[in-house]
Amino acid sequence: MKQRSLLSISRHGDGQRSTDPALHVAIIMDGNGRWATARGWSRRAGHRAGAGAVRRVVEAAARLDIGTLTLFAFSSANWQRPGPEVGGLMRLFEVYLRDEASNCARHGIRVSVIGRRDRLSTALKAAVVDAEAATTGGDKMHLRIAVDYSGREMIFQAALRLRENGHATREDFARFVSGEGPDGRPVADVDLLIRTGGEQRLSDFLLWESSYAELFFTNRMWPDFGAADLEAAVNEFQSRQRRFGRVADVAAS
Repeated sequence: MKQRSLLSISRHGDGQRSTDPALHVAIIMDGNGRWATARGWSRRAGHRAGAGAVRRVVEAAARLDIGTLTLFAFSSANWQRPGPEVGGLMRLFEVYLRDEASNCARHGIRVSVIGRRDRLSTALKAAVVDAEAATTGGDKMHLRIAVDYSGREMIFQAALRLRENGHATREDFARFVSGEGPDGRPVADVDLLIRTGGEQRLSDFLLWESSYAELFFTNRMWPDFGAADLEAAVNEFQSRQRRFGRVADVAAS
């Protein structure tokens, strides 16, 4: 793969070098509802199909050079959707976590859920805790699922924690925003951010962590997104030159 040396530069956004060259890929999984509507099906059917795409992509990511995979499953703004749709999504999240936790543990995949938890049902919160506990030893890939997530809210809450702590380093602040990785450091910045479904915006997702992310937009709806699509996006990422503010010859060195 091309340009591996560039991946170790400023991965944490603080000028420090990371010894882990594995990619952090984030995906805004968009298009479930439109995919279903185009087929005359309910939006709920689209979300169920989207869960199948999650399984395919997680399996593919574990085979590629992806160390962290962050999936945007439900934004804080999505609570404005119709109640039945929201309820169906929450049940789908719970079923996914219950069904996939043991599989992830067997394949060395650590699962974390990021975002607010106080608005989740008791059953879903229990599924989150159980999945995280069952996969805590995973060292092949870190799968992060964003539920009731807002990038702006995460930054705001981190600022409040910074004020409460009195003194904190830039790394502390990054940890408040993004959480900790398996090594106890802040989760590495996003290298590649993919959005399916044809839209081209961040939608309040990983705003701090994506400051130098390469963006990849595709018209393919999320239920149709698969291993070949993920590999194509990673290959496109590897063909780009990441300069982090420097000129090309300095970055390449």
